[in-house]
Amino acid sequence: MIKKKVIISSAAVLVLAIAVYFIFLGSSTRKYDFRFDKVTKGDINVLVTTTGTINAVVSVDVGTQVSGIISNLYADFNSVVKEGQVIARIDTTFLAQSVNDAEAALDGAKAKAADSKRTLDRETALLAKGLDSQAAYDAALTANESNQAQLKQAVASLDRSKINLAYATITAPISGVVINRAVNVGQTVAASFSSPLLYTIANDLTRMQVLTTVDESDIGMISIGENATFSVDAYPDQKFSGVVSQIRLAPVTVQNVVNYTVVIDVDNAELKLMPGMTANVNVGVASAHDVLKVSSLALRFQPPGELVDSSKVQAQREGFLGRGGSGGDSSGAGRSATDSSAKGPGSTHGNFGAIRDSIQAAHGGKLSQEELRAEIGKVFGKNRGSQQTVRPAPASRNVAPPPTGTVKYGITNLYAQFQKSPYVPQHQSGRAKVWILNAQRKLEPVWVRTGVTDGRYTEITSNNLKPGDQIVLGATSNSEVAQASSPLTGGGQQRPPGGGGFR
Repeated sequence: MIKKKVIISSAAVLVLAIAVYFIFLGSSTRKYDFRFDKVTKGDINVLVTTTGTINAVVSVDVGTQVSGIISNLYADFNSVVKEGQVIARIDTTFLAQSVNDAEAALDGAKAKAADSKRTLDRETALLAKGLDSQAAYDAALTANESNQAQLKQAVASLDRSKINLAYATITAPISGVVINRAVNVGQTVAASFSSPLLYTIANDLTRMQVLTTVDESDIGMISIGENATFSVDAYPDQKFSGVVSQIRLAPVTVQNVVNYTVVIDVDNAELKLMPGMTANVNVGVASAHDVLKVSSLALRFQPPGELVDSSKVQAQREGFLGRGGSGGDSSGAGRSATDSSAKGPGSTHGNFGAIRDSIQAAHGGKLSQEELRAEIGKVFGKNRGSQQTVRPAPASRNVAPPPTGTVKYGITNLYAQFQKSPYVPQHQSGRAKVWILNAQRKLEPVWVRTGVTDGRYTEITSNNLKPGDQIVLGATSNSEVAQASSPLTGGGQQRPPGGGGFR
């Protein structure tokens, strides 16, 4: 019995020892699998993606100013009409009768005016001979003036009746194509409160516009003159191009999201695009050609502390703060592009901190971070010019506002056009770090200067890296795999993010 208890106790102690070993000592044998990527050279295009609707540049809703029954329609859907051509008529029975009534009223007004004029002449002669009173003369004068006013009113009423009769003949206000017909022959239209719609005419379908809505978070990147490409469901394999011509200031709020309307002019010489089509638009806002680029995942990766070479990190930190030697590796990874250039020709100070402080002092300490960065860039612009990629702005972006007094789309513009500030791709520049694996399988940080990014790849404008260099995107430990498959953690359930997983 005692022997049996000893065996059970020994087994329990052995199990406990094994558990303690894996819990407290297992982490010391943790191994990591790294995911790598290479620094490459290529192009980066930054796009703003949105949707919009294709519309004619100028479209006019043709209505009627008089009420009546539609007696004739001379244009149908897709009819090509010229300005001034008759496209519809309204029954003129009552309108012609109104003209007859007005003419009769005018004749009566003329008779009264003539009679009052004769009476006034007679009273004038009698007053001159002293045979009549002043009161009788004044009454005759007043009657004559009143009848003359009624005569003018009758003339105006006749003119109004003739105009209404003329309005019964509907003509095309512009040349174009009928894209909508809203009435049929025999239909009664009433123009008492608003003009009823008869037709919609598009001026020129060889020139179209895409009206897109851009979110307020992206509208800052849109500038006049930027090139845009889009596709439509009718031609999924074909790309159409256009140019941003207008950014309207009126906000459009949809479900608490503020949007702005951006107008893109499109050439439709092939007449493939039709009004109302939905366009999937990409607006090119920035580009970098033949530049160093890295995966954006590498810039977001944060390794666990046990993988980091702390001596390298400390050396780089001291180098950046100006307390150490060269700071970091021989490639200059421990210094920012600005810090490195501070020790080159034309520098007035020996380190970045002194230059930064002197610039702030010169401006009374009132510079914001963006303004400070711009001033530092001016100081080191000459030295950094050979390292950064020059991206000239497309000539189409420098679009001058139309001169005042010009006629566009039938509108005589008498005022200068407001232009929002243009987008400058260099505003995306910043500072970040990537990680490389050394011979001791420890991670070393490499500080880099970043440029434009399309979300997947980011431009590197500093010379700390070269094409073909391997950088680390993530790391996964063997303990994470064991924990994911352990029965104690619920089989194949994935543990919460953290530790040394992908970041």
